[in-house]
Amino acid sequence: MILLVCLAGFAFAFPNFLTREQADDLPSFLPSSQVNLGLDLQGGSHMLLEVDVDAVVAERLEVILDDIRQTLRKERIGYTGLRIQGDQVVFRLRDDAESEKTIDILETLRQPLSNNVIAAISYDTEVEVTDAGLIAMHMSEQGIMERRQNAVQQSIEIVRRRVDEMGTREPSIQRQGDDRVLVQVPGLQDPAQLKAMLNTTAKLSFHLLDETASPTDIERGRVPPGSKILHYTDPAFPPIAVRRRAMVSGENLVDAQPSFNENGVPVVSIRFDIAGARQFGDVTRNNVNRRFAIVLDDEVISAPVINEPILGGQAQISGGFTVQTANDLATLLRAGALPAPLTILEERTVGPELGADSVEAGKTAFLIGLIGVLIFIVLAYGRFGLYANVALVVNIALLLGGLSALSATLTLPGIAGIVLTIGMAVDANVLVFERIREETRLGRTPMAAVDTGYRQAMSTIMDANITTLIAALILFQFGSGPIKGFAVTLTIGILTSVFTAVTLTRFIIAMWLRRARPSELKL
Repeated sequence: MILLVCLAGFAFAFPNFLTREQADDLPSFLPSSQVNLGLDLQGGSHMLLEVDVDAVVAERLEVILDDIRQTLRKERIGYTGLRIQGDQVVFRLRDDAESEKTIDILETLRQPLSNNVIAAISYDTEVEVTDAGLIAMHMSEQGIMERRQNAVQQSIEIVRRRVDEMGTREPSIQRQGDDRVLVQVPGLQDPAQLKAMLNTTAKLSFHLLDETASPTDIERGRVPPGSKILHYTDPAFPPIAVRRRAMVSGENLVDAQPSFNENGVPVVSIRFDIAGARQFGDVTRNNVNRRFAIVLDDEVISAPVINEPILGGQAQISGGFTVQTANDLATLLRAGALPAPLTILEERTVGPELGADSVEAGKTAFLIGLIGVLIFIVLAYGRFGLYANVALVVNIALLLGGLSALSATLTLPGIAGIVLTIGMAVDANVLVFERIREETRLGRTPMAAVDTGYRQAMSTIMDANITTLIAALILFQFGSGPIKGFAVTLTIGILTSVFTAVTLTRFIIAMWLRRARPSELKL
């Protein structure tokens, strides 16, 4: 079993001495994973993003306002002054006698929170009558908190999908604080593409045009309630008025691919899920000969006329795309829309030259530390020192193999953890060998001295390594980025060093004692 573990360590470590292409060509039954180099070792892009969680609350208030307007009109309840005021939607009834009926109707517009339990259902909004006689529907504290948390979590997942679509290897995407996301993409030397990807919300929606708004009204910023003015992505076109409520949302998209239309012009082909296809088909069937706007992040891409019902859940988006812009838009739509805009707070790029210097410095430190330990342990303990050196080499292979098997990302602090592990790997051997020396001076036979030395030193070895392991686990739990990289290498190094020092070295010494049967030990 000891030999099998050692062989497995060498097998998993071996692909790191090959190129990525050579490792991929290895037979499927052999390990091919390599240790990934972090941002500080191979260069790349680093960005700290802030999620605009207030925009999520504002968007929910806009939806509440639109729902109230449509519901009151449907129920033929007169009202005035419907508006957003702070974190609530307020209005006044024309007839106060309809107050109770109105409140009951508004209660149906509330959405239950996702963390509900059956015994106590809570909602994201609350309805009340203010001292000024206004009816107000405002977000509850729990509703605001949940939407903020969901916005950050969804942003992390969508950012991860967008970065993965770029084909990068082992990006690091972590939450920091309440509303920030740290993105590190090793190997990416063009931060402009990443910045463009992350700076676009990519919220796609389809809106009917408001034909009642004249160009003069639009120019003066006056549109009917329930509509809004949007500008084209191409400034050559004048702004138009569209209905606020989207007839189909991009949330129903299941695929988006760049393609070409019959004229060879780049377009983006989209496909809806079953619900979206049905909804898109119904809307286009009921609005033939009317115009609808394809809107991306509150900008109109195009506003074609619905000539016939669009069935089957497939459509094309055209808008003067190039091959690159069509591909970028398809990538964003596949990854999904961000629930809230992202603001770049910090941005920096690490060049590959700086990373290469760090790798070389790490290699130099590793070799100096390794050679120094190898020489010292042989000078101090002779034959037993040679056995400890064999175990140290195996320990390094096990450490590298463990990192490869976990597809871990190696950072500069991670290299420091490996160098530290080299010294810790022989620490256990030093404890054992010194104990064996003491037992030999007491006149014990070689076999008894070795057995007692390992048995008596075991508690000290375990105490020392367990305390270090606890510190490494705490660093991993509460640290981030490079600190976690250091904790990972230190943790794996502790486990492998205990195995090689306590098990492998003892195995080698025991084999030598059985074969040589020395009458005395020279330590």
